[in-house]
Amino acid sequence: MRILIILTYYRPHTSGLTIYAERLAQAFARRGHTVTVMTSQYDKSLPLEERAGGVRIVRVPVFMRVSKGVIMPSFGATANRLVREHDVIQLHLPQFDAAGVALRGRLLRKPTVITYHCDLRMPPGLLSWAANQAVLLMNELAAQFTHRIVTYTQDYAENSPYLRRYLHKLKVIPPPVELPRVTSEAVREFRQRTNPQDRKPVIGMAARLATEKGVEVLVEALPKVLEAYPQAQVQFAGTYQNIVGEEAYYAKIMPRIARFQQIGAWQFLGNLSPDQMACFYPNLDVLVLPSLNSTEAFGLVQIEAMISGTPSIASNLPGVRQPVKIHEMGKVVEIGDPHSLAEALLEVLSNRQAFIRDPQPIRQRYLPDTIAQEYEKLFTEIQQDLRRS
Repeated sequence: MRILIILTYYRPHTSGLTIYAERLAQAFARRGHTVTVMTSQYDKSLPLEERAGGVRIVRVPVFMRVSKGVIMPSFGATANRLVREHDVIQLHLPQFDAAGVALRGRLLRKPTVITYHCDLRMPPGLLSWAANQAVLLMNELAAQFTHRIVTYTQDYAENSPYLRRYLHKLKVIPPPVELPRVTSEAVREFRQRTNPQDRKPVIGMAARLATEKGVEVLVEALPKVLEAYPQAQVQFAGTYQNIVGEEAYYAKIMPRIARFQQIGAWQFLGNLSPDQMACFYPNLDVLVLPSLNSTEAFGLVQIEAMISGTPSIASNLPGVRQPVKIHEMGKVVEIGDPHSLAEALLEVLSNRQAFIRDPQPIRQRYLPDTIAQEYEKLFTEIQQDLRRS
């Protein structure tokens, strides 16, 4: 199959959505498909076209930004060409430009699938509100035009204002998750480099320093944990500086975090490579995901932690709570509740072995090749429906 994947941001941009798209695209390529990713040239230093991981990447120049969105005047012409060249189309939403592509797929009878990652929440402000309304409208039109909609869990779909109107088009496919294999020596060297004083226990968080991630919930829970474990340390893996749209949040949260940095109880590790992430998780006693709203739909990092033998504590959000519930490797806590998070941390840290499970079945369930097969079945099913109609 010739598969066209379209999303606003692709690698080297780092987010759960881009990691999902990259893993799936490369899995398709390994399985013998011709794969093209159409995305934005969000950074002018990026080439307009290149190949990476067996995937052709086509980037459309950006004329201007509206909050986290981008305006690309030549998007339509590029989409016309690429849709005609490919057999099936996969769109990652939220995405402003998805409706036009889904309509092209419908008119040209090309199987078109939306992968819906999360509901959209824009920063405050009139311009952001207007952009949000435009994206919501385009998402609605895309849902009307597309043949099927994929999401991570039924739980999230039934609680999403968007997805619950299109349950008749829904297909639940878990997200692709994998980590490189690393040696025990590499894990040990990572610990010596990032935690030379060997502080314990280590509480991990893997995210951007963004409003919806609930970092302040962990900040407020930490004093109670430090009472029981004075040598505890939070290790935060991910972008934490110069995040577009999060400047005010950074200014608000950093003075509170700085107090813990001064006593060695908080460390920012920055963005880590896949190999480094594979060393990060085994060095944790527990991972936390204290997300606050529906912009988080699952939390891929929970599965990465679990296949590394590390339990997770997650907010009681639709979708986000599912990894813990399915695999019984952690605790679910109330949304935005530092006391609930602190109590769960103390429970897991005091009896960690009770929350450990065999990682192999979990790893197998989320392998990118396993997920790619599920998409292939869906594409074939739609093709058969189109031939019959």
